Amino acid sequence: MKLSTKSRYGVRAMFDMAYHTGTLPAQIKDISRRQNISPRYLEQIFQDLKKAGLLNSRRGPQGGYSLARPAEEITVKDIVLAAEGELQLVNCVKGLRKTKANEESDQACQFDNRCVTQNIWNTASKILGDYFDTLSLKSLCDQAKEMGVEKELDHRFMYFI
Repeated sequence: MKLSTKSRYGVRAMFDMAYHTGTLPAQIKDISRRQNISPRYLEQIFQDLKKAGLLNSRRGPQGGYSLARPAEEITVKDIVLAAEGELQLVNCVKGLRKTKANEESDQACQFDNRCVTQNIWNTASKILGDYFDTLSLKSLCDQAKEMGVEKELDHRFMYFI
């Protein structure tokens, strides 16, 4: 299984915000520069994250995006679900899959409930979801500190005399 760039970049961007700006607003241009992600693509990803209640936004010179909840309350699973709509390794897991718009998908498995491998994919999807649920943005920040990742000071709030 491959996660889309939307969920991978979403996790990276949310980690970046938690690590570098904490509770302060972060600007797309700064996240884009640090994570080497297109600002236009980040805007698209952030719309899904905002809709899911993971981000807040504020307009203006001191504005930007901020985490809607504390970093310890936002998990990798939350971000992946916001970006992907679901967390299934394959489309054929237990009947018709729902799309992001909650419409029935026409990718129903012709062997639904008659295929032993559905249980494999269903269990694997659950295990992956449970694992992602144990990883909070705070735990990612803790890992980054242990790895020696340098924090960038926010230049918008630096004053020189």
